[in-house]
Amino acid sequence: MVDFAGWKMPVQYASIVDEHVATRRAAGLFDVSHMGRLAVTGPGAIDWLEGLLTRKVAGIEPGQLRYTLVPGSPPGSSEAVILDDAIVSRDGDAADGTPRLGLVVNASNRARVVEWLESQLPATGVRLVDRTFETAMIAVQGPRAVEIVCGLCAADDAGRIAALRPYRATTAHLGGHVAAVSRSGYTGEDGVEIVVAAGAAEAVWDAIHAAGKPLGLAACGLGARDTLRLEAGMPLYGHELRPESDPFAIGLGLSVTLDGRSFPGVERFRGMREHSVGRVRVGLVFDSKRAAREGSSIWQGEREIGVVTSGSFAPTLGQAVAMAMIERAAAAPGTAVDVLIRDTRQSARVTPLPFYRRA
Repeated sequence: MVDFAGWKMPVQYASIVDEHVATRRAAGLFDVSHMGRLAVTGPGAIDWLEGLLTRKVAGIEPGQLRYTLVPGSPPGSSEAVILDDAIVSRDGDAADGTPRLGLVVNASNRARVVEWLESQLPATGVRLVDRTFETAMIAVQGPRAVEIVCGLCAADDAGRIAALRPYRATTAHLGGHVAAVSRSGYTGEDGVEIVVAAGAAEAVWDAIHAAGKPLGLAACGLGARDTLRLEAGMPLYGHELRPESDPFAIGLGLSVTLDGRSFPGVERFRGMREHSVGRVRVGLVFDSKRAAREGSSIWQGEREIGVVTSGSFAPTLGQAVAMAMIERAAAAPGTAVDVLIRDTRQSARVTPLPFYRRA
C-alpha cells in the first residue's frame, strides 16, 4: 500500500505480472475510487462546459461519454495550460429536462480542476458538486468483465449493459445496489467502470470478486494498471501529457475540437494544430527485458534526441517497452536509437502505438 494523491492505494495484491495477465486473459478488478467525480447540473450546464473543455460538449447525448482536456490558467498566470485530461458524460436529464453532466478527473489534479471550474461558475444556471467522497468507482476489465458484471444483474439490466457501445453508459442494479455503468476503461481491454454510493462499495466489490474469481478474475493494483495502460499506448497526465503539451504531437488531436469554438487557450491550440513542432510521442521496443524509466535519455550516436516518459517490462509481449517524446526526424517506425539506462546504452527501435491491441 502506498500514498497516492492523498489516497491509500494498493500497488499490488499478489504479483503485478499475474494481475496483468489475469486482466488480459479473463478479468481484472480495480478500485479506482481515487479518481475525481464531479457533477454539473442546471439549465446552463452544457453551454458552460462547452466554453471550458477542448472537446465539443454541445450535442452530447444522454448516456454518452467523451474524452477531453481541461484547459485553464493556474493561479498567478494568465496563459491557459492543460490542467488535466478528463471524461465528460451526459448522465441524463432531470424530470424538468435540465441536463445532468459529469466529469471524471485525475486524483492528483482534482483539487486544482475544482478550484478552476468554481472560479468560472456563472451567477446562476449552473451547479458544480464534487461527489468524489460520497461515491466509489470500480473498474472491471478484461474479456470476461462484462459477463461477470451482467451475472450480478437482473435480465433487463444485464441486457442493457451487454448492449452498451464503447463510451456509453447506463444505470443498473448491481448486486442489489444502484450503479452507473459505463463501457470504458484504461487497460486496452473491454470492460466497464462502475460508480456506486460509497457505502455500497465494499459489498459490490465483494460480489464482483466472488462471481469472477472462478472465471479467472484477479484483484489488481496500481502496478498492473500502469503496465496495462502502457501496453495499450494510453497517455498518463504528468508523463506523456503535461501542462504545456501539444495534444497534436502526442496523438490526442481527437480530444480537441476547434472549429467554431471558444475555450481557454483556443488560439494557442489552433496554432499547435496548424504548426505542430517539437518532439512527438512514439513507442519504443527493446531487444532485452531491461526496462527504461521515466526520464531516461534517448540518443542517436552522440546526439540526445528525446526522453522516455513511461517504461516497463510488458508481460503480454515478453519484452521491455516505453513511450517517449523524440525529435520528429527520428520518429519513423523502425528507427534505431539507444536509451541510457543506469549509465548503460540499451538498443531500441521506434514502433507504432499501441504496443498491444485486443483482438
